[in-house]
Amino acid sequence: MRRRDLLRGTAALATVAGAPLAAAPAGRRGASDGLPMPAPVDALPPRTFDGDPTRVRLERGWLFHEGDIAPPRLDTHNATYASVKAGNAQGAAAIDCDDSDWQRVRLPHDWASTQPFVETANVAQGYRPRGIGWYRRHFALDARDRGQRIELHFDGIATNATIWVNGSVVAHHWSGYTSVYVDLTPFARFGDELNTVAVRVDAEAMEGWWYEGAGIYRHAWLVRRPPVSIVSDGVHCDPRRGADGAWHVPVAVTLTSVARDDRAVRVEARLLASDGGEVARAEIGATVTALDEAEARLTLAIGTPLLWSIERPTLYTVVTRVTGAGIADERRTRIGFRTARFDADQGFFLNDRPVKLKGVCLHQDHAGVGTAMPDSLHRWRLERLKAIGCNAIRCSHNAPAAEFLDLCDELGFLVMDENRQFNPAPDYMAQLRWLVRRDRNHPSVILWSVFNEEPMQGTPAGVEMVRRMAHAVRALDDSRPVTAAMNGAFFEPASVSSVVDVTGFNYYQGDYDRFHRLFPTRPMTSSEDTSAFETRGAFASDPVRHVISSYDDEAASWGGTHRATWRAIAERRFVAGGFTWTGFDYHGEPTPYDWPTVSSFFGIMDLCGFPKTAYDVHRAHWVDDAAVVSMAPHWTWPGREGQTVPVLVMSNAEEVTLSLNGRSLGTQRVDRIMGNEWQVPYAPGRIEAVARRGGREVARAAHETAGAPVALRLTPARRVMLGDGDDALPVTVDAIDSRGRHVPTANLPVRFGVTGAEIIGLGNGDPNSHEPEQGDTRSLFNGLAQVIVRAAAGGGAVILAATAPGLRAARATIDRRAIAPPANWPEQRRAQPLAEWRRSAASRERPAADAAPPDGDNNSWAFVRPGALVPGEAGADWHAWRAVVRPWRRVGAEGGTIRFDSVAGRAELLVDGRPVASKPDAAPGAMEARVPAGAGDRVVLLLVEGAAPAGIAGEVTLGAD
Repeated sequence: MRRRDLLRGTAALATVAGAPLAAAPAGRRGASDGLPMPAPVDALPPRTFDGDPTRVRLERGWLFHEGDIAPPRLDTHNATYASVKAGNAQGAAAIDCDDSDWQRVRLPHDWASTQPFVETANVAQGYRPRGIGWYRRHFALDARDRGQRIELHFDGIATNATIWVNGSVVAHHWSGYTSVYVDLTPFARFGDELNTVAVRVDAEAMEGWWYEGAGIYRHAWLVRRPPVSIVSDGVHCDPRRGADGAWHVPVAVTLTSVARDDRAVRVEARLLASDGGEVARAEIGATVTALDEAEARLTLAIGTPLLWSIERPTLYTVVTRVTGAGIADERRTRIGFRTARFDADQGFFLNDRPVKLKGVCLHQDHAGVGTAMPDSLHRWRLERLKAIGCNAIRCSHNAPAAEFLDLCDELGFLVMDENRQFNPAPDYMAQLRWLVRRDRNHPSVILWSVFNEEPMQGTPAGVEMVRRMAHAVRALDDSRPVTAAMNGAFFEPASVSSVVDVTGFNYYQGDYDRFHRLFPTRPMTSSEDTSAFETRGAFASDPVRHVISSYDDEAASWGGTHRATWRAIAERRFVAGGFTWTGFDYHGEPTPYDWPTVSSFFGIMDLCGFPKTAYDVHRAHWVDDAAVVSMAPHWTWPGREGQTVPVLVMSNAEEVTLSLNGRSLGTQRVDRIMGNEWQVPYAPGRIEAVARRGGREVARAAHETAGAPVALRLTPARRVMLGDGDDALPVTVDAIDSRGRHVPTANLPVRFGVTGAEIIGLGNGDPNSHEPEQGDTRSLFNGLAQVIVRAAAGGGAVILAATAPGLRAARATIDRRAIAPPANWPEQRRAQPLAEWRRSAASRERPAADAAPPDGDNNSWAFVRPGALVPGEAGADWHAWRAVVRPWRRVGAEGGTIRFDSVAGRAELLVDGRPVASKPDAAPGAMEARVPAGAGDRVVLLLVEGAAPAGIAGEVTLGAD
């Protein structure tokens, strides 16, 4: 996708008081009214790539409990003995735990994003309490799945997790950023018996100094594979170019087996072009030992493929298939043919062409949803970056979501993939190896970063640690260089820069030249830079209110402004490029202020993705294929008539002319890096900048003075959504004056309502706002707010309405195209089993409503379970089945339903002595009845009359309605 394609569009499907708004001009929406967002696009987003057909999402039907649940006190020898046995977990991890009143949630889920801001909570985490939470999920497996390999995948759990399956601990996980792959095969249950997964999440544990969220915040999957299958992340197919210029793809396939005997299989690899046509094929045999692994290696000879590049990210697909008797397993891996190298003198080269890395650092975090970002929101954010000419992403400071890298492959971004923990001990080395195995096929990934800003980077111990970590990376992938994001120690006698392939500079721009002079053979890049501060829409700093000017003139002591920082990088060819801190604001780390500030000021865009002045600064710096001109600030300054207003104009043209109300304020030669400034006495009206190249106008931008707000406006990012229950879309909310112009100074509350979708998040980009990010109300901040909606399944329309006191309402209609939702493992609602019964002796008379064995009598009434029918006895027609049950909490509080799958004989059902149902037919059949709410134990009495085999023939459950 080219940057200019992202800027095309027409007006939003928005209305004010029922009347359509005037169409905005093509290009950046609001060239005349100052609304800094692109027009909505008509195209549907493509489905997120998933190359593993054996996976099904396990994301609906989860139960959540916020807070820890202590296991029951073990006060006897037998209880202690039983508690440490397999399958006999206690408390919230127990199979029979009462989770009936837990909250039903959908994954991905970040419970911290719903928390209030609390001054005593951790400042780095954005003043949001995190704590401990529990998740549970029940599911069934078909009996035909027995003998298959069954896995459970969690793509990300913040932060430390313990996972149980059917009462047995199956995993302890110590990172919020690496996946958890659990082999369920030996623990799984099949047929009618449900499987129970319990996850305890300790979000008090922190790996970062930024907002990390809490809970299962990335995708979760149930995986079913044949007995011999391809290991998760078990395909390596990174293309290589030979000395003769011809390309080939070495394919390494790791196989595993849960079969009971050795198996011979065939491994086939096919290369498909983007149109699905086959380009190459190879095949080889392999034998896999039972409960072991084997590797098959093939080579696909290509010749001259289309290359993957930033401008044209052409992707191919390697289809790897394993077949044999009763075996068929397949993976699809997208790859790109490209060369990438770093040169100590000339910087970075992609496909043998010099490319300056125009990059940003990113956290996984967005207004309203926290870290639980929908895939479509990842795409939208990357498209916003593409529009400013950004070509590189640093995943700071951890492994990203897998879908994020798929999108980088599709959209043409270069990625520095970063490891979280600087530690070569076994647990943490396993995390590093996982990162490389998962991500080494992505053409977007050009660098492995083993750490960020570690105090030991200038010590002998640090050097030894990096040596081991770099060795582990190269053993798995020798095609990409290893770097480390260093913040000093570049010139120490023991420096990790001596044992990495590319030296990463976090700031320290004053040392670029010295390092290059002293170490002329070491390639280098800025791995993190800038750290400038801006409050979106503010153009005067107010330290008391924690507001920072957006003129790009304030930065952290260790950083610099966006303009000065890029100048230092752009002027030095040997510096491969830079990664601005950051592309978007993020919750937490509220530098330079603390409470009541709850998010950062660093972003080129704010928490919602609304542009700051830095957005246009970087457009001028980074966009080469289209003319750019912009102005800051807006031109609505009531009460400042005659006062001087600094105007910053950014452009990539040759010269720019500024005019106010048709009167020229002068023409200046463009300074593409630092911009051009005018001091303009404020007068209401229209201020306009015209950019020229070769004397010809190539671009213009204008702001008009807005009047008082009279109406709201809604601008969705797209005109159409996938009606799959999954697609999410940000919608911009602003206020307009009587002439339809954006009012950049509006700060007023807005209420929302939606049909055909649900609101999953709200934001406005204000770092000091404590308004809830879920719900239906949000205030405009400096003219803007955002609502994120997720479409319901099915076709029709999504209709979003917005109201504000004293303003005309707005409504946006978004087409919802019906499409099959992503496969999701069926939800199973677990009911309380009634498995322990006492059965009376046979009787000719109908038993009384209070029939029961005498206290302490363990002999006259039999102990039975469902399915134990009684044969007919001459002269004896009646039996009583009695159970005493304490209902689970939800049934006790709200009432529920008792269900008999099958009762043989004519029957009457009583609960607490009161008749609740009857069955007049003698033939086996189902029976159910309503059980009213009530605390404590309940007595269930089933009276059965029948001369043939009679009684409780099937399962009995008590569940919520």
